[in-house]
Amino acid sequence: MSNDPLLQPYRLKHLTLRNRIMITSHEPAYPEDGMPKDRYRAYHVERAKAGVALTMTAGSASIARDSPPVFNNILAWKDEVVGWMKQLVDECHDHGAAVMIQLTHLGRRTRWDKADWLPVIAPSHEREAAHRAFPKRMEDWDIARVIADFADAAERMKAAGVDGIELEAYGHLLEQFWSPLTNDLEAPYGGSLENRLRFTTDVLGAIRQRCGPDFIVGLRYTGDQMQPGGMTAAEGMRVSHLLKDSGLVDFLNVVRGHIDTDAGLTDLIPVQGMRNAPHLEFAGDIRKATNFPTFHAAKIPDVPTARHAIDSGLIDMVGMTRAHMADPHLVRKVIEGREDDIRPCVGANYCLDRIYQGGMAFCLHNAATGREQTMPQTIPAAPTKKRITIVGAGPGGMEAARVAAERGHAVTVFEAADRPGGQIRLTALQERRREMISIIAWRQAMCDKHGVSFRFNTFADQADVLATDPDEVIIATGGLPHTDVLEAGNDLVVSAWDILSGDVKPGQNVLIYDDAGDHAALQAADLIAATGARVEIVTPDRAFSPEVMAMNLVPYMRSLQKLDTTFTVTWRLMSVARDGNQLRAVLGSDYGGVTRDRLVDQVVVNHGTRPLDELYFDLKPLSSNLGQVDYEALTTGGLQDLRKNPSGAFRLFRIGDAVAARNTHAAIYDALRLVKDL
Repeated sequence: MSNDPLLQPYRLKHLTLRNRIMITSHEPAYPEDGMPKDRYRAYHVERAKAGVALTMTAGSASIARDSPPVFNNILAWKDEVVGWMKQLVDECHDHGAAVMIQLTHLGRRTRWDKADWLPVIAPSHEREAAHRAFPKRMEDWDIARVIADFADAAERMKAAGVDGIELEAYGHLLEQFWSPLTNDLEAPYGGSLENRLRFTTDVLGAIRQRCGPDFIVGLRYTGDQMQPGGMTAAEGMRVSHLLKDSGLVDFLNVVRGHIDTDAGLTDLIPVQGMRNAPHLEFAGDIRKATNFPTFHAAKIPDVPTARHAIDSGLIDMVGMTRAHMADPHLVRKVIEGREDDIRPCVGANYCLDRIYQGGMAFCLHNAATGREQTMPQTIPAAPTKKRITIVGAGPGGMEAARVAAERGHAVTVFEAADRPGGQIRLTALQERRREMISIIAWRQAMCDKHGVSFRFNTFADQADVLATDPDEVIIATGGLPHTDVLEAGNDLVVSAWDILSGDVKPGQNVLIYDDAGDHAALQAADLIAATGARVEIVTPDRAFSPEVMAMNLVPYMRSLQKLDTTFTVTWRLMSVARDGNQLRAVLGSDYGGVTRDRLVDQVVVNHGTRPLDELYFDLKPLSSNLGQVDYEALTTGGLQDLRKNPSGAFRLFRIGDAVAARNTHAAIYDALRLVKDL
């Protein structure tokens, strides 16, 4: 037996969990037709195989038709879900992991124009800001119907063989009854706290009647809404005691905050730059006061923090959900004493932000997560050792080097700078985003472990590459900012990179023209505004920074609004000209026929990058594949086997921004799916 607190078993009712690490309920948006089919199952099984004690499926499986999914949720109100869930449960059980599922009715946290176009329901007419739907105030028959729907869904899950269920309260219908902000019903379901809890206890009672006293049932809820007029910490503590004393629940899964706004959601599920484990002590207070099984997760990204949570007795099970998206083999590496090999979660929140924009959850720097059917989480050895030369040590080049080295190849990396990192080095200069450098640092450590040869301070040319006598060449040279976008005055502007790198000092009255919508413009604005300068961000889009996405936008807004930054949408920068010792920027509109002028002392343009591809085209005629990629093989996990030039001595590929301006995940995914079979 290990002495590690994280590796001690935990008994919950009749269920023995093999350690103290769990994956909390989350919806990666992988269901197909509302069902947890092969992709969904592969995602959870990968983590079960690696030793996690408990995997919670579904970031709220929907229990009713009038709770239409907004995150591609599992549809637990359909009978067909039983078979799909049983397959997932059985396979995870085969690997020793317990499986639970979270059930919910979203209440007002959805939209009426989804699925069957039924009215959104809640215990008041108050709209949720995030989803914007004005709900119908629930009637008695709505309450009775939803209680029955919860019991039906729980019975389906019991039939599927799950080890238990968790009801989602916070932000969803159950908590909408709890909070005075969202419940203006009269008794018996409104008024006093006990009345506001009655709907929840009626739901729990119906589930117990249907599934029996031995079936494990828990609740995930907020113990403090941290919202004016909402449920206070004192009321949350009363709720905790009332839930325990009801005898209807077997564990409490505690969070803190509210999720009806982007800012509230980000405080409850913190992103990079925010404090680690900010609500752990709060959960510990509830655990101490109730002496009841207590689970918790909220930015617990690393093993030492998780170990402290258990060793100090604050909680009984620690959730490491985003950490398991970054490295599904986290528990195995702990067991094997390889904690240094764990791929770190950098808190970039690409996973969650994609869900809230209607996409699947993908980890910014683990491109195999969510693609377990086609991408390996563990890199297999190659049958034949090759010489692989990579030019560029940004995230794509470093991933290519890591994967090639783990395949057993002899890898040489050329990099013009004195260290690896590429664009991420600029990103990580901002204190709030310094965690991003771990994307590079982890890959550097893995490359060092596997003997990759780095040649820094080398602007490689054709001769340098050919001197390595390569079998495969990968160009990962990235791109440079493209600012030549104006009708006139392109020579008068600077790039966001110029500001971030410190090559150009910030002005005092600055217009930032953002036609890319990514982090670079906001980071530049943050840096400039912090000097006391006046900043206006102008974009031709109808919303600013669409590539940054909701939760990542919150820290920027908190900073920039305090610094009195102006955001101007639907205007396009047309030209810049000198006007005395100032610059006259002319704005036009895609909507027609209007212009506006701005007098400023600096214009910053953010318009993405253009590929640094000269070396690629120099090498192309010498390569056996002439640089061509078999897209069918690339997208289906197959082998690259194009040989257009039999006299070519090596194959040539390019990845990431050396192809076109995209993002970090795209560069890493390019590298993984290309190099995994070389």
